Amino acid sequence: MEIQRAAVIGAGVMGSGIAAHLANAGIPVVLLDIVPEGAEDRSSVAKAAVERLLKADPAPFMHRKNARLVTPGNLEDDLHLLAEVDWIVEAVVENPAVKAELYRRIDPVRKAGSAVSSNTSTIPLAALVQGQSEAFRRDFLITHFFNPPRYMRLLELVTGPDTRAEAADAIAEVCDRRLGKGVVRCKDRPGFIANRIGAFWIQAAINAAFDLGLTVEEADAVAGRPMGIPKTGVFGLMDLVGIDLMPHISRSLLATLPEGDAYRAAHREQPLIARMIAEGYTGRKGKGGFYRLNREGGGKVKEAIDLASGAYRPAERVRPAGVEAAGKDLRALAEHPDKTGRYARTVLAQTLAYAASLVPEIADDIVAVDEAMRLGYNWKQGPFELIDRLGADWFAGLCAAEGIAVPALVERAAGRSFYRVAEGRLEHLTVDGAYAPVVRPDGVLLLSDVKRAAKPVWKNGSASLWDIGDGVLCLEFTSKMNTLDSDTMAAYGKAMALIGDGRGAWKALVVHNEGDNFSVGANLGLALFALNVALWPQIEEMVEAGQRTYRALKRAPFPVVAAPSGMALGGGCEILLHADHVQAHAETYIGLVEVGVGVIPAWGGCTEMLARASADPRLPKGPMPAVAQAFETISLAKVAKSAAEAKDLKYLRPGDGVTMNRARLLADAKAKALELAEGYTPPEPVTYVLPGPAGRTSLDMAVEGFRLQGKATPHDAVVCHALAEVLTGGDADPTRPVGEDELLALERKAFMALIHQPDTVDRIEHMLTTGKPLRN
Repeated sequence: MEIQRAAVIGAGVMGSGIAAHLANAGIPVVLLDIVPEGAEDRSSVAKAAVERLLKADPAPFMHRKNARLVTPGNLEDDLHLLAEVDWIVEAVVENPAVKAELYRRIDPVRKAGSAVSSNTSTIPLAALVQGQSEAFRRDFLITHFFNPPRYMRLLELVTGPDTRAEAADAIAEVCDRRLGKGVVRCKDRPGFIANRIGAFWIQAAINAAFDLGLTVEEADAVAGRPMGIPKTGVFGLMDLVGIDLMPHISRSLLATLPEGDAYRAAHREQPLIARMIAEGYTGRKGKGGFYRLNREGGGKVKEAIDLASGAYRPAERVRPAGVEAAGKDLRALAEHPDKTGRYARTVLAQTLAYAASLVPEIADDIVAVDEAMRLGYNWKQGPFELIDRLGADWFAGLCAAEGIAVPALVERAAGRSFYRVAEGRLEHLTVDGAYAPVVRPDGVLLLSDVKRAAKPVWKNGSASLWDIGDGVLCLEFTSKMNTLDSDTMAAYGKAMALIGDGRGAWKALVVHNEGDNFSVGANLGLALFALNVALWPQIEEMVEAGQRTYRALKRAPFPVVAAPSGMALGGGCEILLHADHVQAHAETYIGLVEVGVGVIPAWGGCTEMLARASADPRLPKGPMPAVAQAFETISLAKVAKSAAEAKDLKYLRPGDGVTMNRARLLADAKAKALELAEGYTPPEPVTYVLPGPAGRTSLDMAVEGFRLQGKATPHDAVVCHALAEVLTGGDADPTRPVGEDELLALERKAFMALIHQPDTVDRIEHMLTTGKPLRN
């Protein structure tokens, strides 16, 4: 069974978002909704949904052109279109009667054997198929997407006793490989996995904040990054998803959870929260929430609500003593004697004990639970990984001290851990107390698994080289935020020395890591130190070493494949520009952003962007169009917010690959490297026809116009003049081709001139201090 076409019924926020993501995967999709009473355009609901998708931020579409794959329609005139699709996703209101009636309407018209799934987050599958035909029950399952569907990686898949294995496997396959989801198979239980645990965690964290007298800022400072949870914490998360969502989830859980479930005891309606919802304070989508921006008097002041009085006050930046003292030691935080330590103990004990008590009720193993919480709630570690971080025996003691029954699974882990590494393989504790391997889906290769099983081929302070099999080396950045420095360049040099001519033990190099970001560029902290002590020769050598290294990689007698995910900015982007092939995760953010810190790309970024623009047959002929395009991209520090957008901006080439599922990125990159290694020959040097001083004057005039309009700052003009000097070839003449060496020399010259500028130093200092560019 292959999914080639799909349909989504229900054009609300979730339904339209699912349709957009199907289109992102290249799957044509029909989007149907009701016919509004008295509407001239009977498909206006679905059409309006597509228009909203195109305006939404963050964008549901990875590229605006993907909207062409969505065909809007209505349930009265276009139901026959379901006969052409292989998968129908239902995303209508959470009302079993409404869903049942819809299923009876679509069953007679759908293609025989097509899969039908519901996006329900609350209704059991058994209730949904009640009264439906046998054929429908065989083809039916639940596919619970998380909002927003493009960005949230979790897909909870629930099957019933009648669901065909072929249908379930086909949907799991398309969700994994084409939609990029981490597919977690759940049991047909209330809330499935992530919302069952997540709703309890939110309730426990809110209750404890009220009970212990914490401010919302203090609670979020504890139940946030220290616990490996996003910095929003719990109150910030409620504002993000909508405070009014929780009562809906609570009602559903209370209506379906078994008697005696701990959620029933934890559930508590807070009068303040009820009042906030009634008055429209539902979070970011409303007037505000636990936090809000007060714009009175033309300002913009962040405020937080006082949980005791219900009044807003200026928000505070807090760093509780317990958090400060504990650092990264979660147990030390939970043991701290102040109220934030007490808060951490209460939330951790209740939440983790609840999660441990639910296996095997909600899932067959702990791996599924941890995966669901990492992908669905963006926790760095799942509940059982957190218990390991605390220590299973210590956690059992905490439960006893808090008056919580120690879950049987925690008792089985006594003296042990929930995860261990045995003979280089990651194993997990099973419900019967034995250990079993953590099994990856077919075709998944994780660098973390490679690292468990072996030692690096070579490493230094900023990078490591790993053997990923079949003669392919992987270069991993290991510095903070994967910034680049002289040790990174040394690692490239070592990789080239080891691989040699590509005919020995090694044949190819993949540049990849599993950090949040591929690389955010050069180490600005080191650069600022060098500036402050006037190490000008060393700075110039660093620039030249980067150029030399990147060019050597480009001309190496073996293929280099870059496999980025997260952000690839500045020098990180320049790595991609010099690779033979880029296999990018679909959600990679790519850009040359150097102008934001007052310099220009000088590790070959200008040269490579100019080469790509010059080779574009769609641009008008002559020396100026390619220069103008590269100038616009670099001077505006344009950042592609997807791999698809990166192809438009030429950070990626048309032939570069895109992997939807991040877990499959390394395997795809390795396969491409081996393919390229067969009969590989490096690319030939490029020459350029550039306009010289006349072209530079034209660009300078355009920038001056922007400066006079207030759209460019004085230092923007200085940086853009230097960039124009490089891209137009300095003193070049259109009758004389310019080589790569000349352009790289111009990059170095311009960079060194700008680095001497006090305004550039100010920009670098501001970026390091605030994380934001300075407009000076």
